[in-house]
Amino acid sequence: MLNKFTRTAIYLTLVLTLLGCDSVKKRENNYQWPIIAGFPKPQVPENNPMSADKVALGKQLFFDKNLSFNQQQSCESCHLQALAFSEKLKVSVGTTGEMHRRNAPALVNIAYNKTLTWAHDGITTLERQILLPMFGESPVELGITGHEAEVLARFNNPAYQKLFKRAFEDQALSFELIVKALASYVRSLISLNSPFDRYAYHGDDNAISASAIRGMNLFFSERLECHHCHGGFNFTQSTGHEQQLIDRRPFHNTGLYNVNNSGDYPKVDIGLAEISTLPKDNGRFRAPTLRNIQYSSPYMHDGSVATLSEVIDIYAAGGRNIEHGQYQGDGRVNPLKSQFIKGFLLTAEEKQDLLEFLHTLTDEEFLTTEKHRL
Repeated sequence: MLNKFTRTAIYLTLVLTLLGCDSVKKRENNYQWPIIAGFPKPQVPENNPMSADKVALGKQLFFDKNLSFNQQQSCESCHLQALAFSEKLKVSVGTTGEMHRRNAPALVNIAYNKTLTWAHDGITTLERQILLPMFGESPVELGITGHEAEVLARFNNPAYQKLFKRAFEDQALSFELIVKALASYVRSLISLNSPFDRYAYHGDDNAISASAIRGMNLFFSERLECHHCHGGFNFTQSTGHEQQLIDRRPFHNTGLYNVNNSGDYPKVDIGLAEISTLPKDNGRFRAPTLRNIQYSSPYMHDGSVATLSEVIDIYAAGGRNIEHGQYQGDGRVNPLKSQFIKGFLLTAEEKQDLLEFLHTLTDEEFLTTEKHRL
């Protein structure tokens, strides 16, 4: 059964995300979001309302290698459904074989993300973010730049013409429409059917184990402080929805690095500071959702942490101490580290309880349903 603390903690995380809601109704459309009753709908740009036909077109495009200039990769190449639309590589590899510097983020409830990518406070819509893998040149992902006419012509065929007409009526084929369709499909990737959801929002007291309940109490405790960065119904504070007035774009330095004990992260990726140019933002990255986290390893922005067990050990230590190599330094004493990364003591049983709770955030239907794949 739910104890008083547990029930309060769970519902508080939902209530806090709804504070500041306005009563102004957003423009409604016929798209049926697969969300829990009472949950707010994601924010959607007015010039790209959701529709089932756009989602269907976007799904076809997401899995189509014709979208890469050399026809070697699709979006799905780096975002596999069975892995919560992430991949097992530490960092992604583009269609030319070029290694990237960051781990491919899981595409779980991306519709609710306030910011996109690991460390950019200005990319707040999927329509803008999707341009990066399509047209970015450093690094190359799909590599369309310089091959625009050739790539676009691949979708000017009867099968795609039919899909585009359903989704966009008589608008001419363009990359703008491709982007809108892809954004619609990615927004449709909603995961809200985990054992935790059945326990917390559907009242099924038997949906998770006693061990997981103990782990949940630890997760929401001030002793561990996990919920300060991974709070709300999406288990990340970087969340937005149609009723939220507060513009929250949090980024965190978790003490993962402290190169030569200088307070720096590796120059290859200094996080938000690269965009803001502010020294205080060195090493600050967006906290990803913990939903389906069991299947989205490796972890952190650079894929440098292999397992959830290791992640917990790093946070318990108050940061990561790298004793050898080019990134040697004690992240536990990084002066820019978040105030919430203080370290804590866990018994072996408590650590297992915490892992059990994190596993309850796995939505098996999301990982296997045919509606998300061709």
